[in-house]
Amino acid sequence: MAIMQTASTVPAGREIATLGGGCFWCLEAVFDGLRGVAAVESGYMGGHKANPTYEEVCGGGTGHAEVVQVTFDPQAVSFKEILEVFFVIHDPTTPNRQGNDVGTQYRSAIFYHSPQQKAAAEQVIANLNAAKLWNDPIVTEIMPTATFYVAEGYHQEYFERNPYQPYCQFVVAPKVQKFCKNFLAKLKKTD
Repeated sequence: MAIMQTASTVPAGREIATLGGGCFWCLEAVFDGLRGVAAVESGYMGGHKANPTYEEVCGGGTGHAEVVQVTFDPQAVSFKEILEVFFVIHDPTTPNRQGNDVGTQYRSAIFYHSPQQKAAAEQVIANLNAAKLWNDPIVTEIMPTATFYVAEGYHQEYFERNPYQPYCQFVVAPKVQKFCKNFLAKLKKTD
């Protein structure tokens, strides 16, 4: 089922960030822990086939990226802060690849929802390239938002439900740990 969040469907006082940076399980697990984030949903964006399945996206023929749609309170966390986390938890210099995950579905991408988000993404990337934090230039695509297709139910909150699955232990957990280490002050408070 296609879900497209527009200005009229975004909850009052909230904004949406849509990001692709490898497997959506990793991104979802990290952004679930960021203070100011109300919801994270895994899905697909940027392709040419309507209502793609996970298997079709993984096959590489649909053109979609695995993405997360992050609903956040801009009074608690800015879009720029979300991008700062995004660029720490994935490698933005490898086209169509994150570690052993290879294919266009794993590309680094920012799907902007407003001119302000586009400008912020361009500025953050320019600043990071100028700082020369990586040996190679950032290849993150900056594109306007498109139709968001919600991933199948078993992908939602995957890390939370499957922490001992090997991929989660060896790929997702280290990204969550890196996030926690680098952004301790920005973690959601737990009761």
